Amino acid sequence: MVNWQDVEELQDLVADLPRFARALAQLAGRVGLDMSALNADHISLRCHQNATAERWRRGFLRCGDLFSESTIGGRPICLFRLPEPVCVAHWRFTLIELPWPGEKLYPHEGWEHIEIVLPGTPQTLNARALALLSDEGLSQPGLSVKTRSPKGEKERLPNPTLAVTDGSVTIKFHPYALEEVVASERASL
Repeated sequence: MVNWQDVEELQDLVADLPRFARALAQLAGRVGLDMSALNADHISLRCHQNATAERWRRGFLRCGDLFSESTIGGRPICLFRLPEPVCVAHWRFTLIELPWPGEKLYPHEGWEHIEIVLPGTPQTLNARALALLSDEGLSQPGLSVKTRSPKGEKERLPNPTLAVTDGSVTIKFHPYALEEVVASERASL
């Protein structure tokens, strides 16, 4: 199978990766997050055009396997497994999340966030995530912290999210790995 970096439909993502890696490191530094010991489960994209999402989907189908396609928040989300990883910091991401555009218009089409797994009960996710971040960092202008509980159509696991963003890139925290969430969806069939 071809390497994702050699796929024509994904060349904008190849070019965007250094920007994302720098912005992610800067955000982590601003909020005092030591990423070195954390398990980041997957990396995600954002786009505001259906044509971009369709092009990326075609590209990832050429270099990876589509292992889940579901509707969350009223929009399709494709999950791909790649044999060749997307490398950011010390992580080697083989799981890619490709959501179609929603109501929010993102300022940039490309890599947008990583999702870190903090095992434990969903009810204590926020406390566990906030304990990793500095209070001073979170109080800086231009940063926001949001909590949500997105749910797939067939999802059985509660998978709340705590997200820290500077509007350009985002670090999200979840209690479960993406593979566990997808397995919960399949168990409900």
